[in-house]
Amino acid sequence: MERSESSPAPAVTTVVVSRNRRDELLASLARHQGPVVLVDNGSTDGTAEMVTRRYPSTELVPLATNLGAQARNIGVELARTPYVAFADDDSWWAPGSLAAATRIFDRYPRIGLLAARILLRAEEVEDPLCRLMEYSPLPDSGELPGRPILGFAACAAVVRRDAFLSVGGFDPVVFFAGEEERVAYDLAAAGWALRYVPELVVHHHPSPTRNRRGRDALVARNTLLTAVMRRPWPVAVRQVAAATGTGGVRAVVSAVPRLPAALRARQTLPADLEVELRQLAEWQATFPTDIAAVSDAVGEATVNGAKG
Repeated sequence: MERSESSPAPAVTTVVVSRNRRDELLASLARHQGPVVLVDNGSTDGTAEMVTRRYPSTELVPLATNLGAQARNIGVELARTPYVAFADDDSWWAPGSLAAATRIFDRYPRIGLLAARILLRAEEVEDPLCRLMEYSPLPDSGELPGRPILGFAACAAVVRRDAFLSVGGFDPVVFFAGEEERVAYDLAAAGWALRYVPELVVHHHPSPTRNRRGRDALVARNTLLTAVMRRPWPVAVRQVAAATGTGGVRAVVSAVPRLPAALRARQTLPADLEVELRQLAEWQATFPTDIAAVSDAVGEATVNGAKG
Protein backbone atom coordinates (compact mmCIF):
# COMPACT_ATOMS: atom_id res chain seq x y z
CA MET A 1 0.00 0.00 0.00
CA GLU A 2 1.30 3.42 -0.95
CA ARG A 3 1.42 6.19 1.66
CA SER A 4 2.36 9.83 1.41
CA GLU A 5 5.29 11.26 3.31
CA SER A 6 2.85 13.07 5.60
CA SER A 7 1.00 9.86 6.51
CA PRO A 8 1.94 8.20 9.81
CA ALA A 9 3.89 4.98 9.57
CA PRO A 10 1.61 1.93 9.83
CA ALA A 11 1.54 0.23 13.22
CA VAL A 12 0.11 -3.14 12.11
CA THR A 13 1.29 -5.64 9.52
CA THR A 14 -1.16 -8.31 8.37
CA VAL A 15 0.43 -11.73 7.99
CA VAL A 16 -1.43 -14.17 5.74
CA VAL A 17 -0.51 -17.82 5.29
CA SER A 18 -1.94 -19.84 2.42
CA ARG A 19 -1.54 -23.12 0.59
CA ASN A 20 -3.25 -23.91 -2.71
CA ARG A 21 -6.08 -21.44 -2.24
CA ARG A 22 -5.49 -19.10 -5.13
CA ASP A 23 -9.17 -18.25 -5.62
CA GLU A 24 -9.71 -17.41 -1.95
CA LEU A 25 -6.71 -15.07 -2.01
CA LEU A 26 -8.07 -13.34 -5.09
CA ALA A 27 -11.14 -12.44 -3.06
CA SER A 28 -9.43 -11.50 0.22
CA LEU A 29 -6.03 -9.90 -0.44
CA ALA A 30 -7.41 -6.63 -1.80
CA ARG A 31 -9.41 -6.16 1.42
CA HIS A 32 -6.37 -5.89 3.68
CA GLN A 33 -5.21 -2.46 4.83
CA GLY A 34 -1.63 -1.47 5.55
CA PRO A 35 1.42 -3.65 4.88
CA VAL A 36 0.75 -7.30 4.08
CA VAL A 37 3.14 -10.25 4.21
CA LEU A 38 1.90 -13.39 2.45
CA VAL A 39 3.76 -16.58 3.30
CA ASP A 40 2.90 -19.19 0.70
CA ASN A 41 3.22 -22.70 2.12
CA GLY A 42 4.51 -24.43 -1.00
CA SER A 43 1.42 -23.93 -3.19
CA THR A 44 1.31 -25.70 -6.54
CA ASP A 45 -1.75 -23.91 -7.95
CA GLY A 46 -0.05 -20.77 -9.23
CA THR A 47 -0.67 -18.74 -6.07
CA ALA A 48 2.76 -17.09 -6.05
CA GLU A 49 2.56 -16.09 -9.71
CA MET A 50 -0.93 -14.65 -9.23
CA VAL A 51 0.09 -12.60 -6.21
CA THR A 52 3.19 -11.26 -7.94
CA ARG A 53 1.10 -10.17 -10.92
CA ARG A 54 -2.05 -8.89 -9.20
CA TYR A 55 -0.75 -7.63 -5.84
CA PRO A 56 2.81 -6.34 -6.32
CA SER A 57 2.69 -4.33 -3.05
CA THR A 58 2.21 -7.53 -1.05
CA GLU A 59 5.46 -8.88 0.37
CA LEU A 60 5.45 -12.45 -0.89
CA VAL A 61 7.45 -15.22 0.77
CA PRO A 62 7.21 -18.37 -1.38
CA LEU A 63 8.25 -21.44 0.56
CA ALA A 64 9.45 -24.63 -1.10
CA THR A 65 7.70 -26.81 1.49
CA ASN A 66 4.66 -26.60 3.74
CA LEU A 67 5.67 -25.40 7.22
CA GLY A 68 2.14 -25.35 8.58
CA ALA A 69 1.31 -22.73 11.18
CA GLN A 70 5.01 -22.09 11.77
CA ALA A 71 5.04 -20.20 8.47
CA ARG A 72 3.30 -17.34 10.28
CA ASN A 73 6.44 -16.85 12.35
CA ILE A 74 8.33 -15.93 9.20
CA GLY A 75 5.81 -13.21 8.45
CA VAL A 76 6.02 -11.86 12.00
CA GLU A 77 9.80 -11.75 11.85
CA LEU A 78 9.64 -9.82 8.57
CA ALA A 79 7.12 -7.32 9.93
CA ARG A 80 8.54 -3.88 10.65
CA THR A 81 5.63 -2.79 12.83
CA PRO A 82 5.10 -3.21 16.58
CA TYR A 83 1.85 -5.13 16.10
CA VAL A 84 0.91 -7.98 13.76
CA ALA A 85 -2.55 -9.14 12.70
CA PHE A 86 -3.09 -12.66 11.43
CA ALA A 87 -5.46 -13.51 8.59
CA ASP A 88 -6.23 -16.64 6.65
CA ASP A 89 -6.66 -16.68 2.91
CA ASP A 90 -10.43 -16.68 3.48
CA SER A 91 -10.60 -13.92 6.12
CA TRP A 92 -9.96 -10.19 6.48
CA TRP A 93 -10.18 -7.45 9.10
CA ALA A 94 -13.07 -5.00 9.02
CA PRO A 95 -12.13 -1.38 8.22
CA GLY A 96 -11.07 0.49 11.35
CA SER A 97 -10.46 -2.62 13.45
CA LEU A 98 -6.67 -2.58 13.18
CA ALA A 99 -6.56 1.13 13.98
CA ALA A 100 -8.68 0.42 17.07
CA ALA A 101 -6.37 -2.43 18.04
CA THR A 102 -3.38 -0.10 17.73
CA ARG A 103 -4.96 2.37 20.12
CA ILE A 104 -5.60 -0.37 22.67
CA PHE A 105 -2.06 -1.75 22.45
CA ASP A 106 -0.59 1.73 22.75
CA ARG A 107 -2.65 2.53 25.83
CA TYR A 108 -2.31 -0.82 27.60
CA PRO A 109 1.26 -2.15 27.43
CA ARG A 110 0.31 -5.28 29.42
CA ILE A 111 -1.79 -6.63 26.56
CA GLY A 112 0.00 -9.13 24.36
CA LEU A 113 -2.90 -10.36 22.23
CA LEU A 114 -6.31 -9.09 21.15
CA ALA A 115 -8.99 -11.44 19.80
CA ALA A 116 -11.72 -10.09 17.53
CA ARG A 117 -15.37 -10.85 16.95
CA ILE A 118 -15.78 -13.16 13.94
CA LEU A 119 -18.59 -12.76 11.41
CA LEU A 120 -19.12 -15.78 9.19
CA ARG A 121 -19.86 -15.87 5.48
CA ALA A 122 -21.90 -13.33 3.54
CA GLU A 123 -24.72 -13.61 6.10
CA GLU A 124 -22.33 -12.24 8.77
CA VAL A 125 -23.54 -14.65 11.41
CA GLU A 126 -21.52 -14.38 14.60
CA ASP A 127 -19.20 -17.32 15.15
CA PRO A 128 -20.34 -19.27 18.26
CA LEU A 129 -16.74 -19.05 19.42
CA CYS A 130 -17.37 -15.40 20.23
CA ARG A 131 -19.97 -16.23 22.88
CA LEU A 132 -17.49 -18.42 24.69
CA MET A 133 -14.98 -15.60 24.78
CA GLU A 134 -17.52 -12.92 25.64
CA TYR A 135 -18.76 -14.80 28.72
CA SER A 136 -15.36 -15.97 29.87
CA PRO A 137 -15.48 -16.66 33.63
CA LEU A 138 -11.83 -15.79 34.19
CA PRO A 139 -11.18 -13.28 36.98
CA ASP A 140 -11.05 -9.72 35.69
CA SER A 141 -10.00 -6.54 37.49
CA GLY A 142 -11.79 -4.41 34.92
CA GLU A 143 -8.65 -2.39 34.24
CA LEU A 144 -8.29 -3.61 30.65
CA PRO A 145 -10.77 -3.47 27.76
CA GLY A 146 -12.72 -6.53 26.76
CA ARG A 147 -12.80 -9.91 28.47
CA PRO A 148 -9.88 -12.08 29.66
CA ILE A 149 -9.29 -15.22 27.58
CA LEU A 150 -6.82 -18.08 27.38
CA GLY A 151 -7.39 -19.07 23.77
CA PHE A 152 -8.04 -17.54 20.36
CA ALA A 153 -8.55 -18.22 16.66
CA ALA A 154 -5.43 -17.19 14.75
CA CYS A 155 -7.35 -15.60 11.87
CA ALA A 156 -8.96 -13.18 14.33
CA ALA A 157 -5.99 -12.21 16.49
CA VAL A 158 -3.61 -9.24 16.66
CA VAL A 159 -0.42 -9.68 18.65
CA ARG A 160 2.25 -7.48 20.10
CA ARG A 161 5.13 -8.57 17.89
CA ASP A 162 7.78 -8.74 20.59
CA ALA A 163 5.50 -10.69 22.94
CA PHE A 164 4.64 -13.24 20.26
CA LEU A 165 8.26 -13.80 19.29
CA SER A 166 9.36 -14.02 22.92
CA VAL A 167 7.29 -17.18 23.40
CA GLY A 168 8.58 -18.74 20.20
CA GLY A 169 5.55 -18.15 18.01
CA PHE A 170 3.78 -21.20 16.61
CA ASP A 171 5.73 -24.41 17.08
CA PRO A 172 6.56 -27.34 14.79
CA VAL A 173 5.28 -29.96 17.23
CA VAL A 174 1.59 -29.44 16.44
CA PHE A 175 2.28 -28.18 12.88
CA PHE A 176 -1.28 -27.05 12.12
CA ALA A 177 -4.82 -27.00 13.62
CA GLY A 178 -5.13 -26.01 17.24
CA GLU A 179 -1.71 -24.34 17.13
CA GLU A 180 -3.07 -21.35 19.07
CA GLU A 181 -3.40 -23.20 22.36
CA ARG A 182 0.26 -23.43 23.36
CA VAL A 183 0.91 -19.82 22.28
CA ALA A 184 -1.97 -18.62 24.49
CA TYR A 185 -0.66 -20.61 27.45
CA ASP A 186 2.87 -19.28 27.08
CA LEU A 187 1.79 -15.67 26.64
CA ALA A 188 -0.30 -15.89 29.81
CA ALA A 189 2.50 -17.66 31.70
CA ALA A 190 4.86 -14.83 30.71
CA GLY A 191 2.50 -12.27 32.21
CA TRP A 192 0.87 -10.97 29.05
CA ALA A 193 -2.86 -10.25 29.03
CA LEU A 194 -5.03 -11.81 26.33
CA ARG A 195 -8.33 -9.99 25.72
CA TYR A 196 -11.43 -10.52 23.62
CA VAL A 197 -12.61 -7.15 22.31
CA PRO A 198 -15.82 -7.49 20.24
CA GLU A 199 -15.44 -3.99 18.81
CA LEU A 200 -12.66 -5.50 16.68
CA VAL A 201 -14.21 -7.43 13.79
CA VAL A 202 -12.99 -10.06 11.35
CA HIS A 203 -14.90 -11.36 8.35
CA HIS A 204 -14.40 -15.08 7.73
CA HIS A 205 -15.75 -16.94 4.69
CA PRO A 206 -14.53 -20.51 5.35
CA SER A 207 -13.19 -22.13 2.22
CA PRO A 208 -15.32 -24.95 0.78
CA THR A 209 -12.10 -26.93 0.31
CA ARG A 210 -11.66 -27.39 4.07
CA ASN A 211 -11.47 -31.04 5.14
CA ARG A 212 -13.67 -31.15 8.25
CA ARG A 213 -13.02 -34.78 9.20
CA GLY A 214 -9.27 -34.52 8.72
CA ARG A 215 -9.15 -31.28 10.69
CA ASP A 216 -11.05 -32.76 13.63
CA ALA A 217 -8.45 -35.51 13.88
CA LEU A 218 -5.62 -32.97 13.72
CA VAL A 219 -7.17 -30.80 16.44
CA ALA A 220 -7.60 -33.86 18.67
CA ARG A 221 -4.01 -34.93 18.06
CA ASN A 222 -2.66 -31.45 18.72
CA THR A 223 -4.68 -30.99 21.90
CA LEU A 224 -3.02 -34.13 23.18
CA LEU A 225 0.45 -32.93 22.13
CA THR A 226 -0.09 -29.53 23.74
CA ALA A 227 -1.17 -31.21 26.97
CA VAL A 228 2.07 -33.19 26.92
CA MET A 229 4.04 -29.99 26.41
CA ARG A 230 2.34 -27.87 29.08
CA ARG A 231 -0.23 -29.61 31.29
CA PRO A 232 0.15 -31.90 34.34
CA TRP A 233 0.44 -35.58 33.51
CA PRO A 234 -3.08 -36.48 34.71
CA VAL A 235 -4.50 -33.95 32.26
CA ALA A 236 -2.30 -35.27 29.45
CA VAL A 237 -3.42 -38.84 30.16
CA ARG A 238 -7.08 -37.78 30.06
CA GLN A 239 -6.43 -36.21 26.68
CA VAL A 240 -5.58 -39.63 25.24
CA ALA A 241 -9.17 -40.74 25.84
CA ALA A 242 -10.51 -37.36 24.70
CA ALA A 243 -8.49 -37.47 21.50
CA THR A 244 -9.73 -40.98 20.73
CA GLY A 245 -13.33 -39.87 21.21
CA THR A 246 -13.00 -36.75 19.07
CA GLY A 247 -10.60 -37.75 16.34
CA GLY A 248 -10.64 -41.54 16.54
CA VAL A 249 -7.72 -43.87 17.10
CA ARG A 250 -5.96 -42.16 14.19
CA ALA A 251 -5.60 -38.99 16.26
CA VAL A 252 -3.68 -40.82 18.99
CA VAL A 253 -1.62 -42.93 16.60
CA SER A 254 -0.58 -39.87 14.60
CA ALA A 255 0.58 -38.16 17.80
CA VAL A 256 3.12 -40.91 18.59
CA PRO A 257 5.87 -39.82 16.15
CA ARG A 258 5.65 -36.27 17.54
CA LEU A 259 5.78 -37.26 21.21
CA PRO A 260 9.62 -37.08 21.51
CA ALA A 261 9.56 -33.45 20.32
CA ALA A 262 6.63 -32.69 22.63
CA LEU A 263 8.50 -34.18 25.58
CA ARG A 264 11.62 -32.15 24.78
CA ALA A 265 9.45 -29.01 24.79
CA ARG A 266 7.67 -29.94 28.02
CA GLN A 267 7.44 -27.12 30.56
CA THR A 268 4.48 -27.16 32.92
CA LEU A 269 2.49 -24.00 33.48
CA PRO A 270 2.42 -21.93 36.67
CA ALA A 271 0.02 -23.27 39.29
CA ASP A 272 -2.29 -20.25 39.18
CA LEU A 273 -2.66 -20.54 35.41
CA GLU A 274 -3.43 -24.24 35.71
CA VAL A 275 -6.18 -23.41 38.20
CA GLU A 276 -7.73 -21.02 35.69
CA LEU A 277 -7.57 -23.63 32.93
CA ARG A 278 -9.41 -26.14 35.11
CA GLN A 279 -11.98 -23.52 36.01
CA LEU A 280 -12.53 -22.89 32.30
CA ALA A 281 -12.89 -26.61 31.58
CA GLU A 282 -15.58 -26.98 34.23
CA TRP A 283 -17.42 -23.88 33.03
CA GLN A 284 -17.23 -24.76 29.38
CA ALA A 285 -18.67 -28.21 30.03
CA THR A 286 -21.93 -26.53 31.05
CA PHE A 287 -21.95 -23.52 28.73
CA PRO A 288 -25.01 -23.58 26.40
CA THR A 289 -23.10 -22.98 23.16
CA ASP A 290 -23.18 -25.47 20.33
CA ILE A 291 -19.55 -26.57 20.37
CA ALA A 292 -20.10 -28.52 17.16
CA ALA A 293 -21.01 -25.25 15.48
CA VAL A 294 -17.72 -23.77 16.69
CA SER A 295 -15.91 -26.72 15.18
CA ASP A 296 -17.77 -26.20 11.89
CA ALA A 297 -16.77 -22.56 11.80
CA VAL A 298 -13.12 -22.49 12.76
CA GLY A 299 -12.05 -26.08 13.22
CA GLU A 300 -11.61 -25.72 16.97
CA ALA A 301 -13.46 -27.92 19.42
CA THR A 302 -12.84 -25.62 22.36
CA VAL A 303 -11.69 -22.13 23.23
CA ASN A 304 -9.91 -20.39 26.09
CA GLY A 305 -7.65 -23.41 26.48
CA ALA A 306 -10.41 -25.11 28.44
CA LYS A 307 -9.41 -28.65 27.61
CA GLY A 308 -8.41 -30.04 30.97
